[in-house]
Amino acid sequence: MVFKIESLVKVIVSLRPNRMDRIILFSASGRQFDSKMSQDFAKKYNRLILICGHYEGIDARLEKVIKNLKFKIENLSIGPYVLTGGELPAMVVIDSISRHLPGVLGKSKSLEEKRLGVGIPVYTRPEVFKWRGKKYIVPKVLLSGNHKKIESWRKKHGVS
Repeated sequence: MVFKIESLVKVIVSLRPNRMDRIILFSASGRQFDSKMSQDFAKKYNRLILICGHYEGIDARLEKVIKNLKFKIENLSIGPYVLTGGELPAMVVIDSISRHLPGVLGKSKSLEEKRLGVGIPVYTRPEVFKWRGKKYIVPKVLLSGNHKKIESWRKKHGVS
């Protein structure tokens, strides 16, 4: 299935995009979406128009028509793989961007990447978890109360 161009152009034109909007076309060959883009989109744009193809995609002429109408369009991908449609990537982009909008998380300090960094291991109680004869232990530094050492450990173990 390929989305026909006439319907999509009519819908996009009826939305009257302006310079504070961005049209996003999901494509496996698009620029890979990341956290920096998420933050930038949350700051720069009032509205995102997300176009999600399905199976074979969208008539290739759509991108040229949009550019000729002087609208901003960007091809995005959420990873180096192919999905059956753009609906899941759209949900990923919406969730990622919405976290950066005021009031969505309650307070900006709730953003993990600002508090801890991305990918830092987290632990709960008990300090020692026993399972099938093995002990799984929380790193001692995290129990030390030494904030400088804990911060150093977090930086060492963070992905960001």
